[in-house]
Amino acid sequence: MLNKLPKALSNKAQADNQQISLQRRSFMITAAGAGFTLAFLRADMSFADTDLAATTGTKSILPMFDPTIWFEMDRDGLVTVNIAKAEMGQHVGTALARIVAEELEVSWDAIRLHYVDSDPKWGTMVTGGSWSVWQSFEALSRAGAAGRIALIEEGAKLMGASVDACEARDGVVRAGSKTISYADIIRKGNLSRKYSPEQLKAIVLKTPEQRRLIGHADLTLQAIDIPAKTNGSAVYGIDAVIEGMVYARPRLPPTRNGSKVVSIDDSAAKAIKGYIKSIALDDPSGTVPGWVMVFADSFSAANRAAELVNIKWSAGAAATVSEDDIIAHGTKLIADKAVGTLVVADGGVEDAFSKAKQMLEQDYTTSTVLHFQLEPVNAVALFKDSVWHIHTGNQWQSLILPTLAKSLGVAETSVILHTYLLGGGFGRRLNGDYAVPAALAAKAMGRPVKMLCTRADDARFDSPRSASIQHVRMAFGENNAVTAMEHHACAGWPTQVMIPAFLAKGKDGKPYDPFSISGADHWYTVGAHRVRAISNDLANSTFRPGWLRSVGPGWTNWAVESFMDEAAQLIKADPLTFRLSMLDAKGINAGSAPNAVGGAARLANVLKRAAEKAGWGSAMPPDTGLGIASTFGQERDMPTWTACVARVKVDRKTGMVKVEKLVMVIDAGTIIHPDGALAQAEGGALWGVSMALHEGTTFVNGEVRDTNLNSYTPLRMADVPEMEFEFVSSTETATGMGEPPTTVVAPAIGNAIFAAVGVRMRHLPMRAEAILAALGKKV
Repeated sequence: MLNKLPKALSNKAQADNQQISLQRRSFMITAAGAGFTLAFLRADMSFADTDLAATTGTKSILPMFDPTIWFEMDRDGLVTVNIAKAEMGQHVGTALARIVAEELEVSWDAIRLHYVDSDPKWGTMVTGGSWSVWQSFEALSRAGAAGRIALIEEGAKLMGASVDACEARDGVVRAGSKTISYADIIRKGNLSRKYSPEQLKAIVLKTPEQRRLIGHADLTLQAIDIPAKTNGSAVYGIDAVIEGMVYARPRLPPTRNGSKVVSIDDSAAKAIKGYIKSIALDDPSGTVPGWVMVFADSFSAANRAAELVNIKWSAGAAATVSEDDIIAHGTKLIADKAVGTLVVADGGVEDAFSKAKQMLEQDYTTSTVLHFQLEPVNAVALFKDSVWHIHTGNQWQSLILPTLAKSLGVAETSVILHTYLLGGGFGRRLNGDYAVPAALAAKAMGRPVKMLCTRADDARFDSPRSASIQHVRMAFGENNAVTAMEHHACAGWPTQVMIPAFLAKGKDGKPYDPFSISGADHWYTVGAHRVRAISNDLANSTFRPGWLRSVGPGWTNWAVESFMDEAAQLIKADPLTFRLSMLDAKGINAGSAPNAVGGAARLANVLKRAAEKAGWGSAMPPDTGLGIASTFGQERDMPTWTACVARVKVDRKTGMVKVEKLVMVIDAGTIIHPDGALAQAEGGALWGVSMALHEGTTFVNGEVRDTNLNSYTPLRMADVPEMEFEFVSSTETATGMGEPPTTVVAPAIGNAIFAAVGVRMRHLPMRAEAILAALGKKV
């Protein structure tokens, strides 16, 4: 049993992209008085270099090195797992804590969570891309196992037993009839142990069969944060209160970029009790040009006063840009073969098309999509003890810290982001730009400031998912065999705008935004394959494109899976059979360790299973159809194999689509927290429905048209379909759950609409008026 101290050491390779590199840091366990901590040391430090005498509470103060601390255990055996990820409803803390608890061998009721503030010791702090579990699993497992080993060794000494005779279970070390709790080991023992990177790597972890927490749907193992969220004690960024603070509401300029304040007349606002003043922000970082902040002693007063302040601006160049302009510009860029980056660049594409027996080509578009998270963006800022403190919920602290430092004219080490729960993120809070105006407001006022955006402010200041235009074509040879496929996608690139260092290099050596093309590099074997990613510079300059749950696959998968159905229709093949014929798991689609073992064969498996569960091929009532689609998630190197069958009914008189049922089968490798995974799948699927049929806005004169939920209309409760989910039982690498259930739904619904009434939709969202118009044309 692996809850015993292992005799042999494994050579299991470290998983790619670990949250913390085990190659560069050693691992140390220390105990002093109140408890023990587990930390990674710099490679140039030794255990003897640390000052263990200086301790406070349950934490050791180790001033001579910079540790990255995974978890702590106090004198009562309670374990606090430090979470450097953002909690926004996905129960990420619970999932990461399960990984630690599994190998540490403690009972679930002994676990506590601590969401940490920003600090260089945590490495890159980012929560997005479905990366959290995938990147953390290996490192946290080894941290837990290292702690268990140290406790077993010290427990053996205290009991006078052989280490080999000892095992740990539920926070207790046993040797025959002798037992000692972890708490007693901490109180009585002398825990000190250092692991080299090689020793950490060699620790034998539990096999899937030996796990008692990971993958089990025991109702007693509920998400740790549920009670606080249901009884109101959970603290979100919008709840932050600092003594002496004033409130502020911004007035936003007519364009995101390039606007300047010409004049401010606050004479009418002075009639509002509690109003203080209005000022134009001076932002050296260029994040919020043209912003005016209205201050008062309450948000109510600031909100009312803001509506009375008369401001004149000079607008930026985007003041006349429309959504149609952005799409037209994208179409023009796609037509220019000299622009863009080749992401997939097989030889023989042109030759295959020149020799094709028949060809298919289509364009697909998607509208601008807003985040509309429940909690509007907000932040509290203050300067204290030579440090700027920012209190807010954020998904990517490491991204916004340098911008905050530039805005305030200080070193990055002089800014701390204090962590709060997020009332929804969905990618909006990856861009922490909303912290900048709060900090500038506090600097201007010389006192703490709490900035709150209204719902409309939040919509106008959003970093939306860019509108997109795609052109896809396919060549067919003898016997309708697919011989070539090419895919050109053009949209605003968030990575190019906000963190160019994250741009990838294409096959032609040019940079591209991987988050704006992933999904087009699919797992189908299509002969010669070409994928070109194109940045829409007009979109980039009109607004600040952002990451929205699934990013590129939200449009690329829409095009790929809709096109696959159209191709099947052209050659008179069953859509499922057509897909399976190209999922041969050969060549680059064979898959590879550690993340994509099995490759396209696993995608074929979930497709067949979803079709079976949904009754694929059975007769349907009039105007009712089944549509199928698949996805591998966001990235090829972290695939979550997902298939969806949608059953829809179309009202020919109104064009309204009723999604009657979604059947989804998911292979995400090892499932850490089954209830959390199901919740992710349910939420993702429903947002997929929402973006397929309802959500989307348009730019008019440089601004989004819809700024509140009276005109921006997400899915309503009455329209929630029946849903059935199945997770493939697997012991493969744990991959992400945030994106796949979202991206697969829209094409499944679009394909079902075609099966029901014979009209093909190529734009998202598929609103009733467009479907009615298509039905009219068909008639």
